[in-house]
This record gives sequence, structure tokens and C-alpha cells, in this order.
Amino acid sequence: MPKLNLSQIPFVSRCSYPGKLAQPFEGRSTQSLGAESGLTQYGVNIVRIEPGAPSSLRHYHIQQDEFLMMTEGKLVLIDDDGEHEMLPGDCASFPAGDANGHQLVNRTNAPAAFLVVGTHTPTETAFYSDIDMMVKVDHDGFNFTRKDGSPLTADQIGDEE
Repeated sequence: MPKLNLSQIPFVSRCSYPGKLAQPFEGRSTQSLGAESGLTQYGVNIVRIEPGAPSSLRHYHIQQDEFLMMTEGKLVLIDDDGEHEMLPGDCASFPAGDANGHQLVNRTNAPAAFLVVGTHTPTETAFYSDIDMMVKVDHDGFNFTRKDGSPLTADQIGDEE
């Protein structure tokens, strides 16, 4: 199946962040093109960001490369160097191990989208630049902790104790 029919691949809204940290991402949905076509060595997704929503918490990956290209609308890339307007055709890359935390935010009144390609690795560690949180990912799923590996507390994830 070399040619994909994008109209047959649904956009899915899901977020792995714990507790109330997931709420701001209800305006983010993903169309999993790589998984749909059977790719296993890297992920390929179209990510749609609704007005006012972010793509993620500001983060960086230890083992996985990320590359993105804007396909629709306007987003703001926020990284350690500041804010950068992103328009269709604009690209950004985030090499594995580069501690430049990044996220995209939609500050417009219209949806925006980007294509993202990223490495698949058996395990991954990512750090969140603006909060005391890291995630380790393996075949069992996501394990969110503080950056030192200690457990997150209810106040860190916005849950009531």
C-alpha cells in the first residue's frame, strides 16, 4: 500500500501526560501515517493544533531525533532561543540529546498543522524544560517522574491529594 488515503486515517486526540497536565492538549490531535502504513523504524504523523492549544509541554529527547515541517496555518515555535513564527513550508529539527526544549503553540483563530518525523527507539527518555518532570518510555509505556527519578506529587500534576 504505497499510497495512503489520508481521508481514511482518523485524527485522534490523546495525551500521555499525567493528571491535569493533559488538559491543555485537548486541542491537539494526531494522524498516524507511519503506523498506518506499517513503518517501524520511525514515526510519521500529521499533528493538528486548534486555536489556543499547544503541541506539547516544552521538552527534549535523549535518544530520538525529531523533524517537523509546517503544512497549514501559523504556529509559534518556543525553544531555548525564544519564539519563532512557523508558516507552511518552514522546518525545524531537534537532534537527539540536544537539551533545547521546544513546543509549538497556536496563537491564531484558525487550526494549524505540521508533519513530524521522529526516530523509534526501544526506550526513550525526555525532559521537560519548564517543570520538574521527565518521562521514560519502554515496552511497558510511559513512566513520568521528577527529573531526579523520584515520584511526582499530586500538586506537580495538578491533582487533588
